[in-house]
Amino acid sequence: MKKHDFAWKLKASTVLSGGLALLTAVLFYLYPTEILESLAITFGTIFYHFAMRLLVGAIVPALVGMEAETGFWFRQKRFEEKLYGMLRVKQWKKYLPTYAPESFDLSKHSIEEVIHTCCCSEAVHEWIMLLSFLPVLTIPVFGAPWVFWITSGLAALFDGCFVILQRYNRPRLIRILDKERKRL
Repeated sequence: MKKHDFAWKLKASTVLSGGLALLTAVLFYLYPTEILESLAITFGTIFYHFAMRLLVGAIVPALVGMEAETGFWFRQKRFEEKLYGMLRVKQWKKYLPTYAPESFDLSKHSIEEVIHTCCCSEAVHEWIMLLSFLPVLTIPVFGAPWVFWITSGLAALFDGCFVILQRYNRPRLIRILDKERKRL
């Protein structure tokens, strides 16, 4: 396995958590105990978060148009550059995993393709942030609201880092593209 093979880790974690959720749910059905119920809920929630990420990552890029970077949603806002400086994005961005690093490789893709990939990645992570709160709807069934709110909030914050990363990188790529176009 490669050092950056995050996609494999995500898929393996999805299968593992799904299997553990199924196993503990069956065991809870056969031997109803509080610990088995807690484990089934925990593994089920973990499975949801992993599986949802894979599903959103497969669907959302097909919905993002090729001219996305010129649309209002993807254009950098006035406050963002200053915000990213305050958040010190340049210092921590290298520590975030990349699902498919080859899709951002400028030696394999044109700068226009990489910019489009940035837009797709941003949209994926924005949808994941929203869908991270779906487990909160299970509070009436399972209780423990603080567990669902905390896990959903942390999951959304994690994906928020990737949204920030895409919004930080894309304007720099667009400036490079504009300079290339002016030279031609």
